[in-house]
Amino acid sequence: MTPNREDYLKVIFQTNEKNRKLSNKELAERLSVSPASASEMIKKLIESKHVEKDPKLGLKLTDIGTSEAKSLVRKHRLWEVFLVNHLDYSWTEVHDDAEVLEHVTSDLLADRLSQFLGNPEYCPHGSKIYGNYTGGKDLSIPLHDLKVGDKGQFVKVRDTEELLNYLEGLDFNLGESFEVVRIDDYEGPYHIKVEDKIIIISNKASLDIFVNEK
Repeated sequence: MTPNREDYLKVIFQTNEKNRKLSNKELAERLSVSPASASEMIKKLIESKHVEKDPKLGLKLTDIGTSEAKSLVRKHRLWEVFLVNHLDYSWTEVHDDAEVLEHVTSDLLADRLSQFLGNPEYCPHGSKIYGNYTGGKDLSIPLHDLKVGDKGQFVKVRDTEELLNYLEGLDFNLGESFEVVRIDDYEGPYHIKVEDKIIIISNKASLDIFVNEK
């Protein structure tokens, strides 16, 4: 399994997790490759029993593909924990280096790294680390689903550079409790009260911030 193939598995896995349909065309766009290249790779992954076509989801990982994707994501998130906790990376800096390291990390190294870190259950962005997570079903929902007066706790954010840079400028922190005090009209921002401060979060960002409702 080459890094190129692994990137395909990760994108399909992440889309399957959201129960969203994924076409060859969308996959090509997300990986910044030509549709022809994506179609050729998908053909190979179907032949190797990693991917199958599903009537509802389009591209879907098989059990073999899902297992390999989870292993890759686990390595990525373990490296993020290491880089943040031991090399003073910020949560906006870790993604690119963890992306490189995940592809060259053996299962043995991943297990040793996990033990060294104390078998963490979550990455710095709040996502569970496969193989370590011992909790139940993830019940978090997007901030976007809440209404004025609803209360909750920030538990997870989508791991994208654009979002993380945006949140870093807002004095935003995972684990904080909050209340939605106002939502502006016409897809306006969310006004969030955290202790004695107000954070204004854009409608777009509210789709990629996940909370546990209280």
